[in-house]
Amino acid sequence: MAGGVGSRFWPMSRTAHPKQFLDILGTGHTLLQQTYNRFLRLCPKENIFIVTNDSYVDLVKEQLKGINSANILSEPARKNTAPCVAYACYKIAQSNPDALTVIAPSDHLITKEDTFVKAIRACYIKAASEDCLVTLGIRPSRPDTGYGYIQFVESDEKEKDKRIKKVKTFTEKPDLDMAKFFLQSGDFLWNSGIFIWSVKSVINAFEKHAPEMHAIFSEGNAVYNTPQETEFIAKAYTACKNISIDYALMEKADNVYVRSSIIGWSDLGTWGSLYDHIKQDDKENAVVGKNVILYDSKNCIVNVPKDKLVVMQGLEGYIVVESDGILLICKKEDEQQIRTFVNDVKVSKGEKFV
Repeated sequence: MAGGVGSRFWPMSRTAHPKQFLDILGTGHTLLQQTYNRFLRLCPKENIFIVTNDSYVDLVKEQLKGINSANILSEPARKNTAPCVAYACYKIAQSNPDALTVIAPSDHLITKEDTFVKAIRACYIKAASEDCLVTLGIRPSRPDTGYGYIQFVESDEKEKDKRIKKVKTFTEKPDLDMAKFFLQSGDFLWNSGIFIWSVKSVINAFEKHAPEMHAIFSEGNAVYNTPQETEFIAKAYTACKNISIDYALMEKADNVYVRSSIIGWSDLGTWGSLYDHIKQDDKENAVVGKNVILYDSKNCIVNVPKDKLVVMQGLEGYIVVESDGILLICKKEDEQQIRTFVNDVKVSKGEKFV
């Protein structure tokens, strides 16, 4: 999935060039390229599909050299993750009705790739052997209010992989007190947004829990993988409601499982989540930029172009980011407001700044 805007990483992530197309960690590879290379360890390149917005197709082609155009699924509108998943899975089912699929965001960080590959393969076995929906869960390390949480119950004796648990509840982005409770209870995992299932199982789930969406996408069964697909998808997306796969299926289904996995994961959804992955100085400042001088500053995130000279004094717990002439200064604890800032900028200053 590579169609998002990544507004919480503004001003570096902008509508025309969102974060999945950025080398936000300075590794020499964009997040999309890292994700693509990771999945080459699990399947051949002809089995990797990129679902993205119409406006990003050329960016995908530019960054993934040699990718077949047929493997880029172009969305005519942003309708959240449920239509994105449906489009890919209903299309794949027409060419391989027995396919197992992994659904993954293109902009996540995974540092333990060997462990990730093992975890996905373990989930393959589960998804291939029964009608179920599987997700990867991450053991929480802090009471983070920016992540979704999955509550699980212990595995039954029949479960061969004891890391796989039955899902009890999903909770989206709790407040701080609730997040602390989740952390203390020990039976909650972060929702990674990475899903594993057979196309048969997920289509069954759409039919049962999201019948309107099932009706829309099953209508295209005769035209997937033909020249008529583009015209059909344009109409389908007009009819689709904007809804996440979590709300459409995962929270309603009773055959959902989670595998607890230690894969060095971060969704890199916020500047705060990036902080842990940047080397920090002796005052806990995480700095990206060649010409940054700090005085009496502590626990800050600074990300500026290498040719920009920045002198900072007396700030503690701040985000300072400059990109293409836009400067953001924001308290780390208030970073969830960045989306509000972006909307306000759009209203008061126009689209060119977002």
